[in-house]
Amino acid sequence: MSAATAAAGGKISPMLDRLAEERATGALIREHGTLYLADGHVVHAEAPATPGMDVLLTASGAIQADGWWEAVDRAGARQSVGRYLVERGRLSDGALELCHLGAVFDAAYFILAPSSGPSRFRYGVSHWFGAVRPVPVAAVERETRRRRELLQRIWPEPDTDTAPLARTAGQEPPVPARRRRVLDLVDGVRTASQIALALGRPAFHTLVDLRRLAAGGLVTTAPPESATTSTAIPVPAWMAHAAVEDPDVALLRRLRAALESL
Repeated sequence: MSAATAAAGGKISPMLDRLAEERATGALIREHGTLYLADGHVVHAEAPATPGMDVLLTASGAIQADGWWEAVDRAGARQSVGRYLVERGRLSDGALELCHLGAVFDAAYFILAPSSGPSRFRYGVSHWFGAVRPVPVAAVERETRRRRELLQRIWPEPDTDTAPLARTAGQEPPVPARRRRVLDLVDGVRTASQIALALGRPAFHTLVDLRRLAAGGLVTTAPPESATTSTAIPVPAWMAHAAVEDPDVALLRRLRAALESL
């Protein structure tokens, strides 16, 4: 049995399992992101590698950017942004639940990836977006394992998930339109996460497309380019006074900058 297969069959996160058993409420902070729990269920998830709810909703045309930031400004401090969007008629309950569930599974895949960094749990912490539909930890772990196995079957080299990507030389065969839009953004500089953000798509779906492109000999890893500096973006006053160590605030600033660049 390969190492990947053995890992897939093992525990995803013993610490998360313990928190579910004790019906804990708070934030599980790991190297690749944060899972938010309420009564032992996952109610939100955020990872730097994945587009957040703002990007997913606005890029799809479900809401306009000004509608999103109005909800953040008016309801963020009350931790009810999702409910505000529904109450103001900007989203239906079903559309909100579907998008949020996809975002949770997307971020959880990266958050629960094997890491060498420490994990810590902050009891009582909740997210400014607010709970939508709690998801059992077992369901999150099961979906994470399924996604790992799918990527392994498509293309067993994980470097394409994190490294800058480039097209291979030679004539390109036809590819499906969805995959073509991904391939068009492969420029020797962007990573899979950056491509997902530019497209406003879940990051895992982009990984699937890129691994299929790699398996077809169309994409390979490229040497990284030097990082560019970013410009500070104003944030609502209630965020400006939040604790510096809070991972939500830093992530929201980054997502707001990315949204405005789109």
